[in-house]
Amino acid sequence: MPLVHLLSGLLATVVLSTQLLADPPLSSGERPLPMPSERVILVIEGNIRHTNLGDSAQFDALMLDALTTHTLATETSVTDGVNHFEGFLLRDLLEWVGADGEQVVATALNDYIVEIPLDDFYQYDVLVATHMDGEALTPRDKGPLWIIYPRSDHTELQDIRYDYRWVWQLNGLTVE
Repeated sequence: MPLVHLLSGLLATVVLSTQLLADPPLSSGERPLPMPSERVILVIEGNIRHTNLGDSAQFDALMLDALTTHTLATETSVTDGVNHFEGFLLRDLLEWVGADGEQVVATALNDYIVEIPLDDFYQYDVLVATHMDGEALTPRDKGPLWIIYPRSDHTELQDIRYDYRWVWQLNGLTVE
């Protein structure tokens, strides 16, 4: 084998090994966090393993659209009748950022703040809605993000303690 090919192969091995040490492979189910390319609508901080800007994970609508879409038909305490919501499961987002804690502190554009046990997101299919009844949520209509519990599916969720956790105009989560 010519010396040039041998050295070329050796160099390629060194470069690949250096890249693997710098960027270890993610385990299955983990996806790297890209940088937002549009206006940031959600910031996650606190006890998270995966970030994209300093110690936080910042998301624009395009990034959140990459999560698996789910639908939920449920009544709410602030609307009439059953509404149809579309969005992503909050637990999927928390898994994407590698959240590790007991609770999240959810904040809204209007400075509303509430603590929510992390267990809620694993016990119930809690949705972060981006659409209601086929229409994109806007800040005027409780959007662009609204935490929705499957209230109609579980009688225990028809309690005021859970109603406080329905955060509309959601813009921040801190994992504690």
